[in-house]
Amino acid sequence: GLPAALPTLPVELTVLYNSLLFTVGASNSAIEGEADGIRQGLLRVLEACGACGQDLGTEELWQKVLQEVTVEELQAPLHQLGALQAAWWLAAGRLGSIAGLFQLLSTAEDTGRAPCSEGQNKLLSLLKAWRVPAEGPSLPLVQSAEDLKEILCTAAAFLQGLQELEAGNFPTALSLLQEAAGGFCSKKVLAQIYTCLGCCAQRMGKPQTALQHLKRALHVDFQCLPALSHVAAVYHELGEMDVELQVLALLFEALEKNPPAAAFSSPDFLIQTELLVHTPILTSLLCHLHPSEVKYLLAQRCLQDGRVDDAVEHYLDFLALLQEGLQQQVPLDQSSVLPRIPEVFLEAASALEQAGRHRDAITVCEEVISRTTDLIPRMLREEERLEQLECPSPGAGLPSQKKEGLCCLAWRTAAYLHQGWAWAKLGESKEAITQFSRCLSDLLRVQLQGIERTEVHLPEMEVLQKIRLLSLTARGMQFLELGRHKEALLDFQHSLQISPGDPAAASYLVQVLWKLNRKQEAAAQWQKFSQSSPGEDREQEGQKRPLPLYLISCLEHTMFTHSEDLARSIEDYLGT
Repeated sequence: GLPAALPTLPVELTVLYNSLLFTVGASNSAIEGEADGIRQGLLRVLEACGACGQDLGTEELWQKVLQEVTVEELQAPLHQLGALQAAWWLAAGRLGSIAGLFQLLSTAEDTGRAPCSEGQNKLLSLLKAWRVPAEGPSLPLVQSAEDLKEILCTAAAFLQGLQELEAGNFPTALSLLQEAAGGFCSKKVLAQIYTCLGCCAQRMGKPQTALQHLKRALHVDFQCLPALSHVAAVYHELGEMDVELQVLALLFEALEKNPPAAAFSSPDFLIQTELLVHTPILTSLLCHLHPSEVKYLLAQRCLQDGRVDDAVEHYLDFLALLQEGLQQQVPLDQSSVLPRIPEVFLEAASALEQAGRHRDAITVCEEVISRTTDLIPRMLREEERLEQLECPSPGAGLPSQKKEGLCCLAWRTAAYLHQGWAWAKLGESKEAITQFSRCLSDLLRVQLQGIERTEVHLPEMEVLQKIRLLSLTARGMQFLELGRHKEALLDFQHSLQISPGDPAAASYLVQVLWKLNRKQEAAAQWQKFSQSSPGEDREQEGQKRPLPLYLISCLEHTMFTHSEDLARSIEDYLGT
């Protein structure tokens, strides 16, 4: 409450500087909001000089103080407060405000110097050019302005590097992050910077450089587990499956031990780089995977690589975690590597089936069927669907509830498809036909053609059509196995109506026509199929979305394996 006086202001501003540092250090959390104490200090300076600035914003207030107050004794305390203000603005991402402030803080002889050369970062040039005034004899500083300058330089380079990385300007991001890596920071932050460098190099298409940066991050701080996650991702990109699985296993083991999070590790400094840089992209790059997510990745990678026994083990471990309340442990949102839970069950069923554990696969699929039966909304029924699609807007998607219903329908019918194949592998062709028929019956509850007429090519619709194609082909194969050739013929014909030129359906159609002694038709179909351009087929296949992992094994089951024998028979027939 005392009026401001010039003789005591240096001490007052130094006390303010130290108290703000102590406040930040005691909270040990990211700096947020405005530094009201700095504003009050500046107003006290103007009051002592007989001026006023209550109506000014913070930037205008700094400009007025630094341009009008020329008292020599106040220069050092004002520079110290300026550095502290820069820390607050840096935490808020106000880089332009910081550049303007340090232009004002520069001395007359500094402003006369040539501007930063082309290619140099303006803000970093201003920070480095700033001459920190000598500390006054009045009171010691709990953190020197020189140390604060070094931290500001590191944090500014780090923050700008992240911004450039997010914007896709990778060379600039790489340069700024390398600048930050050579700056003043804790081991924890240095490991984070190297992790970001690794991600930047990976996005630039330089996986080996990315691995060097990521390994350096782990060397600096072995608890930087996000770096280990990115190492696994790089090896996945390189196709190094063995190494990727080893890294994922190591990551799972490290996460299971649940190491304590490293605290801010520079107790000598109250303001540190980690308090100033906190952006969404940094949070995303340094996201810690849950052990369950890593376990799923292990299962998925093994299944993709055909290591079905290992895949089964990992999937069963993951399903056991579900019983322990996984949904409460890890958020199943867009940031998670986990797909929807029914898809995990279907992938597990696929792995069990390929491992020869057919009855276990049937049991897992039954769980999917029982859980999704009541989730398919009534709006998917024919009458309500036709009403809603009466006047669709061009290019519009389906309502979220309808899309969810399509997902549930895809999971349920895929479960029937897997059960059908499991029974087929057990030699129970009749039971297999029953399951394939249930799959097709469920799909017929919705007139898929009605949705197709809206020209909405949703991923869910493509999956449903693929399931329909695979079910028809699979059922036709079982009819063929039982000698019910006319029924098989109908299924293969329907398959080709859904996907004209499908190699498996076309081959089986030729085979069943041959068995029905309709050899002329079989030969004509074979010639038509043989003359189709492989390049066109590949182009059409490339335009389609990738098949869900849980359907890959079903696709492989329908592959035609008697092409050489059939081709020889037809060629002999044509020759005669």
